Amino acid sequence: MEDDPDETMALLADLTGATDQVLRDLARRLAGRLFLDLAKRGPTRPRGVGRLETQRYRPDGGDIDLDASIDALVSARSEQRAVDPEELRVRAWTTPDTAICLLVDRSGSMGGEPLATSAVAAASIAWRSPNDYSVLSFGKEVVAAKSQDAHKSNEGVVDAVLALRGFGTTDVAGALAAACEQLGRSRAARKITILLSDCRATAHGSGDAESAIGVAVAARQVEELLIIAPADDDEAARELAAATGSRITTVTGPSDAAAALARVLDT
Repeated sequence: MEDDPDETMALLADLTGATDQVLRDLARRLAGRLFLDLAKRGPTRPRGVGRLETQRYRPDGGDIDLDASIDALVSARSEQRAVDPEELRVRAWTTPDTAICLLVDRSGSMGGEPLATSAVAAASIAWRSPNDYSVLSFGKEVVAAKSQDAHKSNEGVVDAVLALRGFGTTDVAGALAAACEQLGRSRAARKITILLSDCRATAHGSGDAESAIGVAVAARQVEELLIIAPADDDEAARELAAATGSRITTVTGPSDAAAALARVLDT
């Protein structure tokens, strides 16, 4: 990690798909802890005035809310059993008026650095907006690693992203439509779609110009679009950003993912 963090995280991401089950499980546990730790180190300056709220328990969510958790603690003690984490509550800062949907491109080659970058990005979104976010992966079809209105642990979300493997074409327009549907479930005043992709659409066998027009039309249906593109392949992403007036930045690898999110979210 000290000599080459991106290469280390890329290797770890690849090992989460190892054929040896013991190695695969060990890699996933280590990757989950490491990527969540990196997400917490990213700068966080959410817009608006945050407030302390009682939330479902997460290991990294905040301090235990004793008033809200006392019944679970007393019950577990009287029955001489372990406390069920689902019954616990924490006090944590939140900005409830912002909902986020992260779109992760899994088309083509999805492994190594791209996979690790996606996992760190998902961890960062979970850290920033724990109560109102979704993570969708897309290629030919859209798959939810976490739906907007579903409760899932941060570790579970990271693990779901690490289980992704790349294949097929890229339906960017379909992914943007799915983001609109997910964010439609939220009552937040501000709804943000973050597109982590080179934005090069290859779905349905259409030509480059036709695909770009379709993506631009779908992007205009999104309330607020932010784009994070690979630093070495950002031409189509910059064209989409220019066509839709969206903010854009590039990401150099997994160690830059949390900072890249901060660059588009906190501008």
